[in-house]
Amino acid sequence: MIMPGSPATAPAQHAVACEGASRAVPFEISSFLDYVRVEKGLADNTVLAYRRDLVKFAVFIAGRGRDWSQADRDNVRQFLEHLHRQNLTARAVARHLVSLRGCYQFLVREGKVSRDPTVEIDPPRLSQALPKYLAAAEVEKLLTQPDLSTPAGLRDRAMLEVLYATGMRVSELVNVRWEDFDADLGVVRCLGKGNKERLIPVGKSALRCLEHYVAGGRAKLAKKAAVPFLFLNQRGGKLSRVGFWKILSRYGRIAGIPTPLSPHLVRHSFATHLLERGADLRSIQIMLGHSDISTTQIYTQVIKERLKEVYQAHHPRA
Repeated sequence: MIMPGSPATAPAQHAVACEGASRAVPFEISSFLDYVRVEKGLADNTVLAYRRDLVKFAVFIAGRGRDWSQADRDNVRQFLEHLHRQNLTARAVARHLVSLRGCYQFLVREGKVSRDPTVEIDPPRLSQALPKYLAAAEVEKLLTQPDLSTPAGLRDRAMLEVLYATGMRVSELVNVRWEDFDADLGVVRCLGKGNKERLIPVGKSALRCLEHYVAGGRAKLAKKAAVPFLFLNQRGGKLSRVGFWKILSRYGRIAGIPTPLSPHLVRHSFATHLLERGADLRSIQIMLGHSDISTTQIYTQVIKERLKEVYQAHHPRA
């Protein structure tokens, strides 16, 4: 497991190598990655994404007989066009440009390069896709699927309840511990992106399910193993993100929900249902752990579209 704030592990380094970076990572990239990891406190997955993008550009520009200090705007544009030809989405191409821009701005400040070749290059236009979400009735149907007569069923019901009650990211959910919950206050302490801690309210229904799981299911899954994490797999180890995604997908199919389920879809449902019932945007931002409220504002557009649908369906002169 990659712990927050720790260097990338060997598997992570291998993942980068698979991007085509068989050579050593250029010094400029290493310097920038150290900066965003240590000084900016970015999460390991974010740092790894930066690394993949930057190594890809390093390989691209080396193939044209140039290095980082010689790169110009034409090289960057050619790289972005190369990504387009590989059928990457506009969002993925824009992310590569963000990675390059952040790195070059850092290198210019540090005096390691004399110019930033990303200046005056506009990112591709992104269409703002509205997040999908479940209807409240679909959530209720999903929550009733686990078999509460088994340890795994108690665990699954507790996980689903907590996910919908808090809007946690899946990485946050699988890393949570029982001591992170305060049943008296009705909150959970959550360690999010960049090691930022936040408190999220937890409803009584989720807390009840957690207590039932801890009392009647977790010890049977643990198999006497000293694992600190709350949610365990069938072997007694920590449940992985992929493991939870498979569990969620299976219950979605059993419940007859037509939309393929993902943890993020449940997170979107949490935020949308709060907003529909009058929660203010700032509170939702804090609960979701968004650093910028503009990220949270997408949910207001969801509500506007929903209101339009209601109007069109029910107004006699729509």
